[in-house]
Amino acid sequence: NPKRNEAMASLPGIVDLHPYQPDETTQGMLALLFALQEMLAEISGLPAVSLQPAAGAHGELTALMVAAAHFRNRGEERPRVLVPDSAHGTNPASAKMAGMQAITVRSTSDGFVDLEDLEEKLDERVAVFMMTNPNTLGRFDGQIVRIAELVHERGGLIYLDGANMNAILGKTRPGDFGADMMHFNPHKTFSGPHGGGGPGAGPICVTRELDPYLPRPIVRSDGERYWLEHSSERSIGRVRSFFGNVGVLVRAYCYILSCGGEGLRRVAEHAVLNANYLLSRVKHFLPVPQGDRCMHEFVASATPLKQQKGLKQPAMDVAKRLLDFGFHAPTVYFPLTVPEAMMIEPTETESRETLDAFAQTLFRITDEPAELLREAPHTTWISRPDEVRAARQPVLKWEPTRDATGDAQR
Repeated sequence: NPKRNEAMASLPGIVDLHPYQPDETTQGMLALLFALQEMLAEISGLPAVSLQPAAGAHGELTALMVAAAHFRNRGEERPRVLVPDSAHGTNPASAKMAGMQAITVRSTSDGFVDLEDLEEKLDERVAVFMMTNPNTLGRFDGQIVRIAELVHERGGLIYLDGANMNAILGKTRPGDFGADMMHFNPHKTFSGPHGGGGPGAGPICVTRELDPYLPRPIVRSDGERYWLEHSSERSIGRVRSFFGNVGVLVRAYCYILSCGGEGLRRVAEHAVLNANYLLSRVKHFLPVPQGDRCMHEFVASATPLKQQKGLKQPAMDVAKRLLDFGFHAPTVYFPLTVPEAMMIEPTETESRETLDAFAQTLFRITDEPAELLREAPHTTWISRPDEVRAARQPVLKWEPTRDATGDAQR
């Protein structure tokens, strides 16, 4: 993340503000947030923006709550949400949390939405079709305009999961190809801190028709002054205390302003170039089921190592071994449509030297003895924690450890 953005977000005039201050004493911050709303509206092609959600998944949930309120106001009962089988796991989870039923739409063998299956499942009970484009396989679904037409013909809404916006920044806009709602992930696209459990942000952008349902407050301006609009009869209400995680929003504002329109287009170009260069190296020793071209990421399969080395979970073993060489491990076992999946996303900032080093290291790992991989990583303080238990039984506060007698150890 750019150090400059970290410095800007730490300025006393920003961090010393209090959310209960009157609007007239926070005009600078309100001006910044208003400008960010306008920037995100321009980038997305969707004019109404809420900066409140505290993460991408929170943005999904908020947007689905907005959609539900929209249909309630119209007197329509639409309890269903359609999601592709390659969707992020947060999509069906958000649908469930919003009180809706998630229904899976098949993908074709080349990784795109199966239009026949979509048409079959589209009816008057469907509120939203959620999709990521480019999708989680790193491919842009060129059927998107037709998909939007089909959904809109049935009275539904299109939700665009903005997790992969790096690939299309400044090249196309979700609102222009039919999306009604979307969220941004500042930690992926606009230099917000990534990992560590937060704080985060997941701004959402929607059509003008859905604006009344957005959570309040929203920053408004008459061209001379700025204020927080707190009231809207049809708003779903707050989804976050105060105004969300403003420090992350400041970083996003700084990043967008630094890049400018042309810079954001270069971000997309470099992200796609880097991913395709790396794919051209990796495909010679690991299969890439969805072809020789990608957008900003691609999914390789470690399945051959299962047969060659007798590894039970080769994708996990390879990912853990990469840690020994100082590389951030790729996402594994997702999307679920690719066996032993390894999602490789180099990002736009990596040099050719780094990409070559990663490819060479990955090739070396595939040639290493099975036992070395099974026991990796070998150089980290913690090797293989129980990830399922960590997800299902998270420890969110410090507690003293206890010895065998039950006495607390400090």
